Amino acid sequence: MTKKQKKNLFRIIVTGVLMAVLSFVPVSGWLRFALFIIPYLIIGYDVLIKAFKGIINRQPFDECFLMTVATIGAMAIALTQSGDYTEAIAVMLFYQTGEWFQSYAVGKSRKSIGSLMDIRPDSANIEDENGVISKVDPDDVEIGTVIVVQPGEKIPIDGIVVEGESALNTSALTGESIPKNVRIGDEVISGCINNNGLLKIRTTKEFGESTASKILELVENASSKKSKSERFITRFARVYTPVVVYLALALAVIPPIVGMIFSGSGDWGIWIYRALTFLVISCPCALVVSVPLSFFAGIGGASREGVLIKGSNYIEVLSNIKTVVFDKTGTLTKGVFEVTAVHPELIDKTELLHLAAHVERYSSHPIASSLRAAYPNEADECSVEDVEEIAGNGVRAKVNGNIICVGNSKMMDSQGIQWKPCKHTGTIAHISRDGEYMGHIVISDIEKPSSAKAIQLLKHIGVDKTVMLTGDSKQVAEKVGNDLKIDEIYSELLPSDKVNKVEQLLDEKPSKGSLAFVGDGINDAPVLSRADIGIAMGAMGSDAAIEAADVVLMDDDPVKISKAIKISQKCMRIVKENIWFAIGIKTVCLVLGALGIANMWIAVFADVGVMIIAVLNAIRAMFGDILPHL
Repeated sequence: MTKKQKKNLFRIIVTGVLMAVLSFVPVSGWLRFALFIIPYLIIGYDVLIKAFKGIINRQPFDECFLMTVATIGAMAIALTQSGDYTEAIAVMLFYQTGEWFQSYAVGKSRKSIGSLMDIRPDSANIEDENGVISKVDPDDVEIGTVIVVQPGEKIPIDGIVVEGESALNTSALTGESIPKNVRIGDEVISGCINNNGLLKIRTTKEFGESTASKILELVENASSKKSKSERFITRFARVYTPVVVYLALALAVIPPIVGMIFSGSGDWGIWIYRALTFLVISCPCALVVSVPLSFFAGIGGASREGVLIKGSNYIEVLSNIKTVVFDKTGTLTKGVFEVTAVHPELIDKTELLHLAAHVERYSSHPIASSLRAAYPNEADECSVEDVEEIAGNGVRAKVNGNIICVGNSKMMDSQGIQWKPCKHTGTIAHISRDGEYMGHIVISDIEKPSSAKAIQLLKHIGVDKTVMLTGDSKQVAEKVGNDLKIDEIYSELLPSDKVNKVEQLLDEKPSKGSLAFVGDGINDAPVLSRADIGIAMGAMGSDAAIEAADVVLMDDDPVKISKAIKISQKCMRIVKENIWFAIGIKTVCLVLGALGIANMWIAVFADVGVMIIAVLNAIRAMFGDILPHL
């Protein structure tokens, strides 16, 4: 609990005690008013100040103005008619109680999201030539620097382990409680906690571009992107508040005037009391507070599960997903390729691997990495020049003066080279030298263990269609798609083809449903931006993909897509419940107040009671439903 929350709780308790004590003090008139004004000012001074500032700034129509007018009016009526001051003070007391509950609920939601702030490292350890370790600001660490992470410390910057083994606690990033074991050569991301062994890590990014910094930036910007429901409530409150103020004024003035005209008695006190009751009932706190809080809690609940949603507007889109389109490599598969077969034609296997590895020397593509790994002497003194990457086809380069092409069948066709088909399932890399076909290499990817379950869960929660788009061969694509029971499979696509296919799928989807694209690579960024909602893999995904996406899965587990949808659906149910509940109760109570049936106590329930119930309901969005085990 914050200092401000403790202070407000103290004010609430003191006011309640003073009200109870003063109720038994046998005084009347101005002295009684003076005594009761003390608890009124203790509990309501800040509301009075805000209302006064609103009037000064020509923006008076808010809940503070309504509370001020209603309570001062009730106090004035009680003074002139020797009535009970407790009603007016109770209105302010219960209003502040509701505000305290709101503050506490927001604090709980912020704590869920704010726990991510713990991933921000304060320093990085650098070891000098004499083995002395010094702490430096992570912002001052350059790419390629070797940093030391001791047991119990956070990894400050993304990098590759160059010395040591350990188990990493990734729960703050991914929501996964099982430690991740790492050793030399493994990639590690900032924000993870080193559980046991000492690690030396060569940094691959600057601190500002590291995973921890990116996550915090996404979270900090999330609340700025409002949903349609939030925008509606904001516009609604701007129109609604002045309307009810004028209605209350009309209720206080018109009936007494009509009564004076027809009966000679206006009963001004009765109608002013009804107007004040009307004002208290009409306060839109429940809607203005609970709807944004529901979305905020939903974002917090998703972050606890390792899913970062960049704004509440995306929660609405997530809840209506009917079509999910997947990239294959790195999304449904591990993106870890291995050479599984080598079929040379005019040269031996070693020489074929030699040519392929050298052409792919500077590529960051997973297939290139597998080709380099299959030829251990890739970093020899051979000259590699004029490297040209042809999107969707492959790579062409000059190796020791020979023009070498490594790519798919499209590349061979474009060069006029007769290639041979392969019966093996996998990605086929054809190799040519100076226009002659040298053979091909088979590279296979591995399906993620959770991919089949992810597809099954999506269909279970109401997704109508699953689609896979890939630049891989038809044979490989169909094997993966059939294994995972994906509805539609499209293969051998260029990046532009993926965009066109998503455009087509967007035209075909239901009018009230949305389409999500899930990817991880640089070439997925255009598709992630074009889909109704883009979902990126946060661990293996490229910076471009994460930047273009609307939702980021921190541990690359496709099962988290279902969790994100379930959380968003629950969040939207809560938002609708709060809207209908608040409007329904207020409408009934407003009518009763205008007719004189509802008194100030019922008005307090219609305002503060409804707000507290709505706030408590909104907090449920922080806790996502547990998916059924299939």
